[in-house]
Amino acid sequence: MQCVILAAGEGSRMRPLTTSRPKVMLPLAGKPMLEHLIRNVRDAGITEIILVVGYREEAIRTWFDDGSNFGVSIHYVVQRKQMGTADALKTVEPFIHDIFLMLNGDMILERADLEKITALPSPVMATSTTMHPESFGVVTVENDKITTLEEKSLHPKSNIINAGAYLFDPDIFVILKKLSPSTRGEYELTDALTDYISEGKLTAYPLSIWMDVGYPWDMLSANEHLLETVVGEQNGTVEENVMIKGQLILGKGSVIKSGTYIEGPCIIGENTVVGPNAYLRSGTTIGNNCHIGHAVEIKNSIIFDDTKIPHYNYIGDSVIGSRCNFGAGTKIANLRHDHGPVKVGGMSTGRKKFGAVIGDDVMFGINCSINTGSSIGSGTRVAPHTLVSGMIENKTVVK
Repeated sequence: MQCVILAAGEGSRMRPLTTSRPKVMLPLAGKPMLEHLIRNVRDAGITEIILVVGYREEAIRTWFDDGSNFGVSIHYVVQRKQMGTADALKTVEPFIHDIFLMLNGDMILERADLEKITALPSPVMATSTTMHPESFGVVTVENDKITTLEEKSLHPKSNIINAGAYLFDPDIFVILKKLSPSTRGEYELTDALTDYISEGKLTAYPLSIWMDVGYPWDMLSANEHLLETVVGEQNGTVEENVMIKGQLILGKGSVIKSGTYIEGPCIIGENTVVGPNAYLRSGTTIGNNCHIGHAVEIKNSIIFDDTKIPHYNYIGDSVIGSRCNFGAGTKIANLRHDHGPVKVGGMSTGRKKFGAVIGDDVMFGINCSINTGSSIGSGTRVAPHTLVSGMIENKTVVK
């Protein structure tokens, strides 16, 4: 069996983190989110993968190459202009041999679910449930068959949603050729599924675990979930008087200096220096070539590669891009005084604790304060002693 993974989009809702990389290459638990998906597909017994790429595709090609390092064979198909999911699927028709699995590239799935989906007769749609069905394609199910499908309804008929994982056979391409553009000017896969639904042919498979990584704060939830099962592995250097509780993965060439206290699960990448006297709290993932210095506390955050947080900083429940530098004493707030859910750009994160989303190449002067729910664009420069709040565009000078 083959697996088609859609990975062509930028992921505009992830800005500014997608300024320099496609959404599927955002890191979760020390690996690009697409790698977690590919590994689970492989472990479910599928080794022939077709990746539909487009936006900043070179990052995907460079990381995965032909797939041999991951135990799979990868073929790349390019969607030059993102014209919808059905358009993306049409690009792979010449390469499909038989029944195939199709997945959106921006979600967390379990191997066991993939195995069960592929054991069913096609066509199949994976489903999940949510407290916010109005944000997704909502379905109704009777006797294990999808009976209706409606995109982002203001008045959802159920809390069951389309999870973006399917089992198809080549007949789907006959349906795709009959599609017209939607009101958004795109070719929607959900429109193609109406034929199957009207004929009572589309089987629903309820996923045991599904996580949609649609916004930056969703990365924290996915990261927390993936860290639950990590097994500690120390390939770097741990100096004397370091306290480690819980699971820690420490990459090659990394050093944890004396006086540092770590509460796992945590992941520290390669060639990263932590300490002396740093405090890493549960749920923290730090990339490669980073510096986490003296009297720095980091809680439940994702720090991308090459970022420096060197002196007297606090980072809580935040996502920090690559090549950032925090001046001494710069801190991120992560809790509202009313303890209500933090909002970013007027949108609720659903999290009582959330700090900030910070793009790549952001530089802070000393003693800056970053308010809860801030989004700071890539390339921004922040003057010393500055309060940063709200939505900051790329390459802004804040003073």
